[in-house]
Amino acid sequence: MKVEKKKSSVETQEDGNIDKIRDILFGSQSRDFERRFNRMEERLSNEVAEMRDETRKRLDALEEYIKSEVKSLTERLVNEQNSRADAVKELSGELKDLSHNFDKKVTNLNEQSAKSESDLRQQILTQSKNLTDEIQKRHNELLASLQRESTEIRDDKADRHALAELFTEMAMRLTNDFHLPEAE
Repeated sequence: MKVEKKKSSVETQEDGNIDKIRDILFGSQSRDFERRFNRMEERLSNEVAEMRDETRKRLDALEEYIKSEVKSLTERLVNEQNSRADAVKELSGELKDLSHNFDKKVTNLNEQSAKSESDLRQQILTQSKNLTDEIQKRHNELLASLQRESTEIRDDKADRHALAELFTEMAMRLTNDFHLPEAE
């Protein structure tokens, strides 16, 4: 029982020594990697947030522009239809032929406005797709950048197996258990 307690305190002391050696050898490098990774993560978060805000602003501006254009077109159409309807009412008794031509013009105008609205919808869809593609492209670029930097950090780290062998050899030398093969 006393032998086990002695071994336990020796092992604890050796573990403490190994931790000190590990901290001396790799502490600054490990802290440097941690700082670099934190800065990279913070920079990535900031860029994503900026991109999200910029995209939101662009979409809001696009939405406001579309709303104002549609409202303007609607008001113009309503105003034109109202003025033409009043003119038709005044001249309907005397000018049946002109009334018929006027109806054709209104129909054409409606068709043109429908076509314009369709074109506008198509442009909105195209712009939306372009914005989505750009967002996806930037997202992919940021992910690729993050993966490259993560790979660089991983490549810069010391190999665990090599460290384990180094520490095992150091422990054996400290306890005088390490013997070099004798030359024969």
